[in-house]
Amino acid sequence: MPGLQRRLAEFAEVRDWGRYHTPKNLAAALSVEAGELVEIFQWLTPEESAGVMADRRSAARVEDEVADVLAYLLQFCEVLGVDALAALEAKIARNEERFPAPGNGDSME
Repeated sequence: MPGLQRRLAEFAEVRDWGRYHTPKNLAAALSVEAGELVEIFQWLTPEESAGVMADRRSAARVEDEVADVLAYLLQFCEVLGVDALAALEAKIARNEERFPAPGNGDSME
């Protein structure tokens, strides 16, 4: 992802958008795009939502919104110097400790 993150930063840089890419603005934009992703599923039943990718038009909408969410998240990370993959790895490790899988040596026998 570092290559994509750099590409997004350069895209914004050559358009002089850096002044708008503050952590506050990027967090807000990320929230808006996540909301647009939620909107696709808003009134679907659980079964309809599970099949959303079967329809070409709705699949394209989902992919576009996923791309928008990821783009803003990567730009947010770029501005704050966050390594998104390292942060995710650390979070997974913390969750593995907090929520051990059943049967992993915690037997009462």
